[in-house]
Amino acid sequence: MNSLKPYVVMSIGVAAISFAAIFIRLADAPSLVVAAGRLTIASVILIPLSWSRIKEELKGIHPRDILIFLLSGTVLAFHFAVWIASLSYTSVAASVVLVTTNPIFVALASFFFLREHISRLQVIGIGLSVAGGMVIGGGEAGGNGHALYGDLLALLGALLMTFYLLAGRRLRQRFSLLTYISVVYGMAAVLLLGMCLITGASFYPYSGWTYLMLVLLALGPQLIGHSSFNWALRHVTASFVAVAILGEPVGATLLAYLILGETLLPSQWIGGSLVLIGIYLCARGESNLQAPG
Repeated sequence: MNSLKPYVVMSIGVAAISFAAIFIRLADAPSLVVAAGRLTIASVILIPLSWSRIKEELKGIHPRDILIFLLSGTVLAFHFAVWIASLSYTSVAASVVLVTTNPIFVALASFFFLREHISRLQVIGIGLSVAGGMVIGGGEAGGNGHALYGDLLALLGALLMTFYLLAGRRLRQRFSLLTYISVVYGMAAVLLLGMCLITGASFYPYSGWTYLMLVLLALGPQLIGHSSFNWALRHVTASFVAVAILGEPVGATLLAYLILGETLLPSQWIGGSLVLIGIYLCARGESNLQAPG
């Protein structure tokens, strides 16, 4: 049962983050405000609950860990900022294709920097999942066209998520989940609030419905979704977590069909199936490895 626990937790995480696109679509606010709002609300909930543990665990913290904490919080903030912004400049198809390259970067970085072995089954699973994401995105091509600036933003978002997962994998070996997510979410929230001030993005006035969507984003996709993956980083490799996150567009597509009435294209069924098969193969490959720590 303990060996199954990380997969159960990550399944819950995928289900939670799949609602993010729905809540964002229903929130009538700029993308930067949405990103800042979800992390600020999550931090306001977390920090009071974990303050005593934070003080205890960060006592005598190594300077190297401080730098990794700063890196994790910074890249998380910029990941949300640039990836959500990319959707304003390029098509959903282009953004999805570029963001789904993330597992490739994570797998390579995990091998070279964390010395984590990647099985042949995981390599096949990563390939299938990335291909599935491209099929999902390719089926939507032709909507808004492709803009180089938006494509670069989406690719940058994928690279930033790579550093976020690698930093989390390193820090979660030494710090509890509450301490890690409280500090990192808090740092990211402060940075995003600063971006809002610099760009003039205001947090008011919006409808009560929009503020409700921000709260739901914080409670579901952020506190349950992202935190589930951060918990799993102590038990499985960063490469597998990156592939598991690819379940989000599959879940989001189904939810958009059920809640928003959006049409499911044949390419989305095919791409979603490839993603799920890839995740399954990665899970099988992961179970054959003994994760460090």
